[in-house]
Amino acid sequence: MIEVEGLQKQFGDLVAVRDASFVAHPGKIFGLLGPNGAGKSTTIGCISGLLQPTAGHVRILGHDVVTAGQASRRQLGVMPQELALYEDLSATENLSFWGAAYGLRGSELKSRAREVLEFVALQDRAVEPVKNFSGGMQRRLNYGCAIMHRPRVLLLDEPTAGVDPQSRMRLLEMVKEQVASGACVLYTTHYMEEAETLCDELAIIDQGTLIAQGDLAELRSMVGQRDILRLTGVFHAERVRSTLANFDGVEVLQADEATLRLEMREATRHLAKLFEALQSAEADIRETTVTQPSLESLFIKLTGKEMRE
Repeated sequence: MIEVEGLQKQFGDLVAVRDASFVAHPGKIFGLLGPNGAGKSTTIGCISGLLQPTAGHVRILGHDVVTAGQASRRQLGVMPQELALYEDLSATENLSFWGAAYGLRGSELKSRAREVLEFVALQDRAVEPVKNFSGGMQRRLNYGCAIMHRPRVLLLDEPTAGVDPQSRMRLLEMVKEQVASGACVLYTTHYMEEAETLCDELAIIDQGTLIAQGDLAELRSMVGQRDILRLTGVFHAERVRSTLANFDGVEVLQADEATLRLEMREATRHLAKLFEALQSAEADIRETTVTQPSLESLFIKLTGKEMRE
């Protein structure tokens, strides 16, 4: 349902997305993961038609977003990272506005607004101004606006960011219900547990380039059985790298004055020898964290960043 082929987007000399290609299928969730500024929102902007690609092609249900923009957007619902709501209008008025924008009219529009209000559990706040809603309620309504016209393709850009646990759970349930009905969802998130639970296929993007792609099992296999060890303190980066070059089975992912990230097999069994080696390099270790093989450890390995950096 979504075909991205050789997508590139430049802003002046900055290449925000570089030669990205992937396909998202009906009844599936495609997760797009990456640190802040990696190119996720730019990719969604190109898919939705808000941004014109510098090169490459994007197709929605076979329609090119540039040459057949109206046809490509007809079956497309978008929930942007920033709320797309009119705060002085009520929940019903917001839904009606977005429904009308997609061509719904009269009794069909009113009926669909009532249906969506119930779906997002806001029927008891239907006529209240949105500015009175909590953040979680606004997020749920924002999702409702995106599905008013029953789109077959959904672009969800960090839909659960900053919401309370109950609203987050409800939002995830709603996404699963849309997928169960055959919709295709492109999903970005900073929550790795969401990605692992929801997504059928994932891609990791960093500095505008897709650096890994596959289903969860395929991505996890890239990590193998090696742990990610994160040390904080005070380090002499070059001295640490030189010392650990002789430490069997250790790969240095990041080394700077305050943080050291290593990849190694069964890290907890080798901590004593590792600390001894680091002390010889005059390292001052203040905190140690071991991450077992997971999607997050692969993300850290490939990007050198934790999800919320």
